[in-house]
Amino acid sequence: MDMGCVVVLLALFTLSDAASPTVNQELSDIFNELWKLDVNRMEAGSDYKISLQGKAGYIPQGSGSAVDHASSPLFSLVDEAKLSSITTYARFMKLLDNYERSTGVAEQVTTDEVTENNSFLDAILETAVMKRAHRYLINKGKSRSRLKQFKSQLYYMWFRLYHRDRNGGEDSSGFEHVFVGETKFGREIVGLHNWVQFYMQEKQDLLDYKGYKSSQLPDQDDHVLNVQFSWHGLIKPVASAFVGVSPEFEMAIFSILFLTSTEKTTTAVVNLDEYQLEMVVHRHGRSIGTAYPKLLSSNNRHI
Repeated sequence: MDMGCVVVLLALFTLSDAASPTVNQELSDIFNELWKLDVNRMEAGSDYKISLQGKAGYIPQGSGSAVDHASSPLFSLVDEAKLSSITTYARFMKLLDNYERSTGVAEQVTTDEVTENNSFLDAILETAVMKRAHRYLINKGKSRSRLKQFKSQLYYMWFRLYHRDRNGGEDSSGFEHVFVGETKFGREIVGLHNWVQFYMQEKQDLLDYKGYKSSQLPDQDDHVLNVQFSWHGLIKPVASAFVGVSPEFEMAIFSILFLTSTEKTTTAVVNLDEYQLEMVVHRHGRSIGTAYPKLLSSNNRHI
């Protein structure tokens, strides 16, 4: 073999290595454990059905309009009776209307809402998913063993109010941003990475699904999607979310990612079930600023 061929081969190997992200095996292992423990995950095709339709086009952040490549909602069926019969979902859904949508407008938290927050945490802490996440964090020296202290830690991370917009009072929290969604400066959507909230907003005709955002058509039973949508007249060019997973699963994996790092923004590539994801968490002091999965590939299909 001449030197020219050797150089070409080395270059190809280098490009191949560069194209393959480094997988965090430890996080992959614990997240897959939690995935298997998530008995409250909904079953695609029976508990819910999605209609993917067309591929959405590129639009920049802050755009006021987008071509609609989906004439029908993303969710064609969700078994609401089943959701309401599972304690963690039922208590989760009660929290979705507790927030002021716009940043810059101070949140007013009532005693009833504090009670609802605590009831939700009590429910998820009884699940096998959160119990395993707690044990993992204890072993890593990131959480105390007493359940009351762990609950307080979760409350501060997810429900403590803070300033996202410099104007006005305390206007945001990790839970509101990730699971409920917010609008910023009246021009863009931030957050809203939860499938139950997506469905509920679609059902009320407040959210309009514009199409999927990946190079290939996703599968109907995929549990992670990249999508485009409008909400209250504003456009989210690309949003990523788990679909069908329980609220305790999302709380568990994002809490682990947040607590096992001190970086302002933490990213980790993980292999979870048939998906390769880039998990992202951004911190706001000792609370969560945002958290979401970015789908890289599904079933060995590059996105």
